[in-house]
Amino acid sequence: MSHLAHTHSAVIRLRQLARTAVPAMLPAMLISLLPASSARAQAGLTGTLIITNKQPSTATLVDVASGRTLATLPTGHGPHEIVITRDGRTAVVTDYGTGSQPGSTLTVIDIANRRVARTISLGDNRRPHGIVLLPGDSIAAVTVEANRAVLLVRLATGEIARTVLTNQAGSHMVGVTADGTRGWTGDIGSNTVSELDLVRGVALRTVSVPAQPEAINVTPDGKEVWVGSNATGKVSVVDAGTGQVSTAAEGFGWPYRVLFSPDNRTVLLPDLRGESLRFVDRATRKELGRLDLPGKAPQGIFFEPAGRYAFLSFSSAGVVAVVDVNARRVVREIPAGDTPDGVVFTSFRPATP
Repeated sequence: MSHLAHTHSAVIRLRQLARTAVPAMLPAMLISLLPASSARAQAGLTGTLIITNKQPSTATLVDVASGRTLATLPTGHGPHEIVITRDGRTAVVTDYGTGSQPGSTLTVIDIANRRVARTISLGDNRRPHGIVLLPGDSIAAVTVEANRAVLLVRLATGEIARTVLTNQAGSHMVGVTADGTRGWTGDIGSNTVSELDLVRGVALRTVSVPAQPEAINVTPDGKEVWVGSNATGKVSVVDAGTGQVSTAAEGFGWPYRVLFSPDNRTVLLPDLRGESLRFVDRATRKELGRLDLPGKAPQGIFFEPAGRYAFLSFSSAGVVAVVDVNARRVVREIPAGDTPDGVVFTSFRPATP
């Protein structure tokens, strides 16, 4: 066959492909041209984000469906972590402070009315950071790093119901079992994790782990404690029964947080310095995938109840990313304040102003 015949045959095939392929592609092309709000509505992702912004000392409330900021509220100095009640109407922020100005308050946010409900003074207790709500949501377990302790704070009154001493340096973050009876802290300065009896208010033991343990979480049944080491770039697992420590993952720049999926099968591990998000199978400890996030500085992370999406704050970018966990990709970025860190989500939507 001549070169001209080859060319003529190729043109005919291209015309046939155009007649069949282009109509098939049109629905996808049209979907891609839909307004972002329509695509979000199709995904059914609605609710409210509450985000702490460290440098301006604020908390931002954002409508997830529209991406619109509902309110920017003042907090205590240097807010870091945040928790939310199960009814989605109240959030509590730890006001950690900065290097020169230690914090000593909690900021309680009324989400329904988009306002600060009250500020709880912790008195002489300094550097509140990690926070978990105990069952019933009336008491928060709060680390006070400077005092080497965990406080049990009654949120309605601000009363400190109990002080549980760790006597370890830098008790920074805390994880609590589902029944609220046991707490575990990562003690950055002592290179330990501490097990606390939150019912009796006593420390039970410390376990040595790789240096500078910050990120920490405990499985709901209390059997495994996952902890990240800032100095070694390792994520370790402590067997709560035996105290044995094993390596689950390594090669991190800064394993910033540990988050279990709602079904407890997957562990999400933001790497602040390595600028990535790792997905690890909890049972096998096999890495399922990795999402590279150059220039983003990923920090705080939180699941929506169904477990399909996770919300991840990008400190350098001033946004919160919506991560499709199964696809392991960022599907949206939602504006936050400057240097966002802690983030929580509720399906509750306050009345728009």
